[in-house]
Amino acid sequence: MIYAPTAVAPTSLDEVYELLSERGGRAKIIAGGTDLMVALNAESLNAKEFIDIWRLNELRGIDDEGETIRIGALTTYTQLIKSPLILSSVPALVEASRTIGAIQIQNRGTIGGNIVNASPAGDSLPVLAAFDAEVEIGSIRGVRRIDFNQFYIGYRQTVMDADEILLAIRMRKLNPNEQSFFFKVGTRRAQAISKIVTAVKIGITGAEINFINIALGSVAPTVIRAKLTESLLTNAPLDTTIIERARRTISQEIAPITDVRSTEHYRRTVAGNALAKILRRLM
Repeated sequence: MIYAPTAVAPTSLDEVYELLSERGGRAKIIAGGTDLMVALNAESLNAKEFIDIWRLNELRGIDDEGETIRIGALTTYTQLIKSPLILSSVPALVEASRTIGAIQIQNRGTIGGNIVNASPAGDSLPVLAAFDAEVEIGSIRGVRRIDFNQFYIGYRQTVMDADEILLAIRMRKLNPNEQSFFFKVGTRRAQAISKIVTAVKIGITGAEINFINIALGSVAPTVIRAKLTESLLTNAPLDTTIIERARRTISQEIAPITDVRSTEHYRRTVAGNALAKILRRLM
């Protein structure tokens, strides 16, 4: 039997809400399709109805809201890379976007797709976690906002209901005394699924760490924050002793698995080394 999915292409967000309300979990939203088409080709996707939202320009764009930035769900990686606002306010997101696929994928793939795909290896996700981003979700019932760090409830599972769609992401800009870092380890520098990916947002005064947010991907069923290591480093002097303690702490804090891409031991070791490398750069 030939697999013949059907698709509709609404021209407004209200129309999307109506379609999702009517079809519930039967329909799957498709935008850039960089993840979905892979699943379709592998015949690992059961959906037979699709809602193509690629033409909804109201879900695109990067807006300056003063202290925060609002990024539309259909904003592509290329748009993120080329945005002076993102480069100055969330530079780690530019670094992450540059590692995602080739130019063709960056032109088509969207940040919203990376989020709702819910892969723990999603390259942009640790940046959003480290920046305490907020996701905006809509349905025929209204719009709600959720802390990004509360968005995932399990492997490839989110808090979104079947009739909801991701609209945008909000992130607070870096302050003058803050910096951000992104570090990815894969089989290759880019165009590879990460073995481990790390993002850090840190505030420093002189040689003292005021605060630090550390997020990691590919080391758990979802992207996670390294809370124990963050607590160790907060209000600590930035020196070789604390860096070594942080390296050991984060490698013990995470609980990675061994899979086809890497081993548990490798991921623990690299997570510690990646954080130490970032902290040494600050010295």
